[in-house]
Amino acid sequence: MDPQLLDQLRWGALSLLLLVISIGLHEFGHAWVADLRGDLLPRAQGRVTLNPLAHADLLGTWVLPGIMIFLPILLGRPLPFGLLGWGKPVQISLANPRTRQMDDILITLAGPAMNVVLLMVFALIGQIAGLVPGAAAGHDFTRFLLTGIFMNAGLAAFNLIPLPPLDGSRVFYRLGIYSTDVFLFLSQWSFFILIVFINTDFFYEVVGWLMTPFLGLAQLIWSALG
Repeated sequence: MDPQLLDQLRWGALSLLLLVISIGLHEFGHAWVADLRGDLLPRAQGRVTLNPLAHADLLGTWVLPGIMIFLPILLGRPLPFGLLGWGKPVQISLANPRTRQMDDILITLAGPAMNVVLLMVFALIGQIAGLVPGAAAGHDFTRFLLTGIFMNAGLAAFNLIPLPPLDGSRVFYRLGIYSTDVFLFLSQWSFFILIVFINTDFFYEVVGWLMTPFLGLAQLIWSALG
């Protein structure tokens, strides 16, 4: 087999592994904070676990990302869109009416927050190891860490977009920015809205804007701590 193709397949497999771990940690964040807030449902369904397989969705975590990672390698050209993926949604009961709004906001934000924590860990590892992005020394490990940082910044940013079923939409709803009617309308048409949205330049501008503070934080940790 062509060594270059073999290397690309190897990095494709590592990217898929990183995505499975990152999505798993995102969903664990929802389940863990729900558990901390007294919601018994996620634990009863086995979701309060760091095992990424417990949070994996067959289509959203394995099949679609696998196609989007490996198809460009086999075709020899990139796809006209980036990597997309999702995990198995964490079900919550929000049984306490007095704390329901705050519970929902905290549980919702915990997913993207976990992705930010993970990218900080990758950056800290790079700093402790003394790796320099772009340098020949430790190139493969540096590339692995940078892939993890950009992937988790992208996951956090994408999920903060205020369109159902993304996390940002629930925060907007609970804060009263979206009325119930608006939220239900967006939820009803969310699939079509997202399909159109992710095929626009504006989508990448929004995601890039949302990623900026996360990448800045990673850069600060990697380069400034000592």
